[in-house]
Amino acid sequence: MSLKPLDEVLDNYTGLSRKALQYGLVTKSIVEGPAKAPGFSAASWAPLAELIAVEEFERIGNFKEVMNWSEYVGFLTAWASSATWDCSFKRVTESGNTVFLELEERSTVGDFNSVVNSVSVYEFTEAGKVRHVDVYLQMAMPEGDMFGSYEGVTISG
Repeated sequence: MSLKPLDEVLDNYTGLSRKALQYGLVTKSIVEGPAKAPGFSAASWAPLAELIAVEEFERIGNFKEVMNWSEYVGFLTAWASSATWDCSFKRVTESGNTVFLELEERSTVGDFNSVVNSVSVYEFTEAGKVRHVDVYLQMAMPEGDMFGSYEGVTISG
């Protein structure tokens, strides 16, 4: 399978698949730019919020942690200010109001570098806003303290 940057494949897609790809591109642009600048805050995620049904949003993450939009933005803000993140496109599948997006994700937080295969399952409202995301990862066994950024996050059983 040939991996490509999201911006190189975006124009090949429309509808909800395109919106899921835009979610990744907006995240990347914020992590690379505003997140490293003075004054970065939760408000800096406004471009991503444009794609989100913020009142009903729920994200279930890598460790089955459940976050609403406000909690997720807090998590993203803490993570993005000290992380680098990039991804490559593998495949996207759309069915009804659901999009399955497969990526290779690369990140660095402190001394921890990771390369993971991810599948994010995006559920959209009738208005085309993201209302729910489930994240699934394949990764090598971690070394060191990659879990520090999860301090204070509630894990559901």
